[in-house]
Amino acid sequence: MPDAFADQLTDTSPAPDRSLAAYTTLRLGGPAGTVTTAVHADEAVATIRNSTLSGRPVLVLAGGSNVVVGDAGFPGEVLVLRTSGIEVVAEDAASVLVRVEAGEPWDTFVEYAVTNGWSGVECLSGIPGSAGATPIQNVGAYGQEVAHTIETVRAYDREADQIRTMSPAECGFGYRSSVFKHSDRHLVLSVDFRLARSGDSAPIRYAELARDLGGSAGDRVPLRQARDTVLKLRAGKGMVLDPEDRDTWSVGSFFTNPVVPAEFFATLGEMPHWPGADGTVKIPAAWLIEHAGFPKGFAGAGVAISTKHTLALTNRGAGTTEALLDLARTIRDGVRDRFGVELHPEPVLINCSL
Repeated sequence: MPDAFADQLTDTSPAPDRSLAAYTTLRLGGPAGTVTTAVHADEAVATIRNSTLSGRPVLVLAGGSNVVVGDAGFPGEVLVLRTSGIEVVAEDAASVLVRVEAGEPWDTFVEYAVTNGWSGVECLSGIPGSAGATPIQNVGAYGQEVAHTIETVRAYDREADQIRTMSPAECGFGYRSSVFKHSDRHLVLSVDFRLARSGDSAPIRYAELARDLGGSAGDRVPLRQARDTVLKLRAGKGMVLDPEDRDTWSVGSFFTNPVVPAEFFATLGEMPHWPGADGTVKIPAAWLIEHAGFPKGFAGAGVAISTKHTLALTNRGAGTTEALLDLARTIRDGVRDRFGVELHPEPVLINCSL
């Protein structure tokens, strides 16, 4: 889930302090030029508007859970979004419409929904980052994605200098993507989610989760059981933040699962896959990485593949962003050489590239 967007940099000279490593789950990144914290939406809008008028580069951070910041840092304005709030804005017998401020921690909202008997986001438990980041990435896991429940996104449009309420169609949701990704035009201010009034989960869509729940795909289970099981699965893969566990010093999955034409997939041989409705096939990136010769724990200079999950690239405490990217390049190139499949990074890369 990207918790960031940034303007194109014209100056890469670092400031002497204000390390951005303190604002990212990777604990990597060089210094910021200046840092402004916004606890109200109007403060965030004012900061972005002023940066636009002055022509100064701006970077927005919230949870910092899906962003890789270069070792040179970001010499412009860094806006740290700390807005918070969860509010029911409409309801009926079957559903509730819940407005969540962009800076609200995502998992706080999921826990709130489960506690109140609202179904639709329970399988997204344990994902780090902020609620405002979820539409940017169209965050998804265990068969759910936020596009399934988002009704509107309220965002500040820098080009028009106005606040817009955007429908799902205007958001352009796709697989781990939206119109917000890799663009600095919009600052997400809040998100409205339509959730079902139900003590049971939405139908379970993910085979691994169904197995751990002792059922099969299509089953519904109590919300709390679904949440607890997802948290257990994620923790076992190092995907629940733990300051003492270096396997969680990551951005979660570093690469997206590649989607290829069915004709090309037919040339690859036997491997796990998910057929798409449009004649494409999705391949698990973790399988490709392992079978290209990069097992769990495969190490670089102060960085390594997680010992729990092949898709997570981790800072072991003495890493640098460049070392992490070197590891990512090695994996990407190895998968391409072995299978002819190109892996693409999931996080937003700030002042760095593969």
